[in-house]
Amino acid sequence: MLSEPRSGRLAAWGNALLAGLVSPDDAVLAIVGSDAVHRVEGLPGESAPVGLTLALGRLRALGVRGLRVALPAPGHPLGLSGPPEFNARALEAEEAVVCHGAALGLVPEVHEAGPDGDVHVEVVWHCLPVREAPPADVPSLGEAERELAEALRDATAVLARLDVAGSGPVAEAAVEAYRARAERGREVLAPGYPPRAVRVLELAQRVGLLVSLAHENGHGGAVSASEMGARVAALRPVERTGRRAQVAAYNAYVEERER
Repeated sequence: MLSEPRSGRLAAWGNALLAGLVSPDDAVLAIVGSDAVHRVEGLPGESAPVGLTLALGRLRALGVRGLRVALPAPGHPLGLSGPPEFNARALEAEEAVVCHGAALGLVPEVHEAGPDGDVHVEVVWHCLPVREAPPADVPSLGEAERELAEALRDATAVLARLDVAGSGPVAEAAVEAYRARAERGREVLAPGYPPRAVRVLELAQRVGLLVSLAHENGHGGAVSASEMGARVAALRPVERTGRRAQVAAYNAYVEERER
């Protein structure tokens, strides 16, 4: 995928802020990105939504020592630990941030307004109670890196055999554009993350991009029902592996602190 999930930006730059590696202004600027504004609703001690600067400071005061990412999908509660109410909200949003050190989690709700070409995006993070337990199905960085290499190799072979668009020139052009943008200064992770986490996230994002291209560009040469079924079967595990690797990379900061 070409851009990181909002939960990834919040966790990565929130962790850098908690570690004292970036200023509040720099952290908020990176988290908001191209959105118009982010607010946090339901924060303990606050009766109304507050800005990110105040919210991150309040979370620190509440005992938060780190932030983890969850990227759940139907049948796969990746990074979640409950309760069911929080899991349901996170699954609907397809992402969430879970606090380490306080039983709280944050789920984004995205609002868009304005005409085509001038759309303003506002994000409200809903702060909700979570269960303090190990997150579901999150691999170590080493496991994620090995799984990514295997899944990418297997899926590329199947997609190329079926003549899927995501394995041809269109995909290569998109990947080259992705690399060019990265070389212009896009930071993959915030300061404080280990180099291996950066490497894993870059590869996971490339895998996500290829999967997205394969989904978006029709059925390619897979004209029979059996071939289309094989294509779906090839994409499903690599997409799951890519999401697991992203979560492992974003959560590496907290995992390192717990050692």
